[in-house]
Amino acid sequence: MIEFISPRDCRGKKTMTQTQTVDTSTTSALDPGLIMQIGMGFWPSKTLLSAVELGLFTALAPAPLTGSEVAERLELRSRLVYDLLDGLVALGLLERDGIGEQASYRNTPETALFLDRNSPAYIGGILEMANARLYGFWGGLTDALRTGDPQNEIKHTGKSMFEELYADPARLEQFMRAMSGISYGNFAALADTFDFSQYETVCDVGGATAQLSIILAERHPHLRCVSFDLPVVEPIAQRSIEAAGVAERVSTASGDFLADPLPPADVITMGMILHDWNLERKRLLIQSAYDALPPGGALIAVENIIDDERRENVFGLMMSLNMLIEFGDAFDFTGDDYRVWCQDAGFTKVEILPLAGPASAAIAYK
Repeated sequence: MIEFISPRDCRGKKTMTQTQTVDTSTTSALDPGLIMQIGMGFWPSKTLLSAVELGLFTALAPAPLTGSEVAERLELRSRLVYDLLDGLVALGLLERDGIGEQASYRNTPETALFLDRNSPAYIGGILEMANARLYGFWGGLTDALRTGDPQNEIKHTGKSMFEELYADPARLEQFMRAMSGISYGNFAALADTFDFSQYETVCDVGGATAQLSIILAERHPHLRCVSFDLPVVEPIAQRSIEAAGVAERVSTASGDFLADPLPPADVITMGMILHDWNLERKRLLIQSAYDALPPGGALIAVENIIDDERRENVFGLMMSLNMLIEFGDAFDFTGDDYRVWCQDAGFTKVEILPLAGPASAAIAYK
């Protein structure tokens, strides 16, 4: 039997190293459950991704539905609709009253909040992208490891993901708002835990929809923020700023952060920016931030910082493999890695501030 268990429940399980030998007299006490749970993990993953794609959790938001009502609402013709629904119940993603055809299904508190497309806390955008793009591209992980080449659109069409996005402003805005769903918790945690009281200005590099600048302005009325990104992104950020009602303290600036000087500010932030690039460009961005900061200023990189022992932050390590899939030579990094790069650029002190989930703020002080 394959038992799908939470990765959290696997942390305490012991694993054998290459130097250990197996005592065949005790093999009956060994459990292959973790191996099978990970190896067949694409089953529950694709079940969730398909449910999000179908809009199942949004359909269940107003009221519980029976299996037949779900099938009619979502135009599902397979007789295994009940296996989908009951599978999601078993995975802890739906709740059910009753059993059989008369049973009714409803969202859990978590799926109601995070997977209803009408919820302000919706994070399904990243899951929709994972379903539409990454799920297929990750089938090329073996080739990526062998060749070091990306496995995304550029492999199939000759154009990178960003080339295609920037060519279609509507699709670009949809993508950026999808990314905002997973960034909100980290940005809010940064705004609430880092001491911004001693600073007056912030420049968010690669600011996209200006989400971080808006959050900082809302929580810290003394701050003036600039969201810096490519010219094609600027109108998207301006619409977000106007909608949030913070235009008097949040502005936009446009340019190429790999080629142009960064706008000067007391604090420079980069939310999920550094991991998109190879080591040379990581160092370039850190140096550019140092040059734009005054003495006493701070560079804050929000990333899924890998623990220095490289044993615990599974999401950070998997994200690094995802950067291989997307860009070939990009990667995520540890706090020690960041510390070395920042000290080489001239920063005097580096600290790691945990945020939400696997993410942290890597803070370097000038």
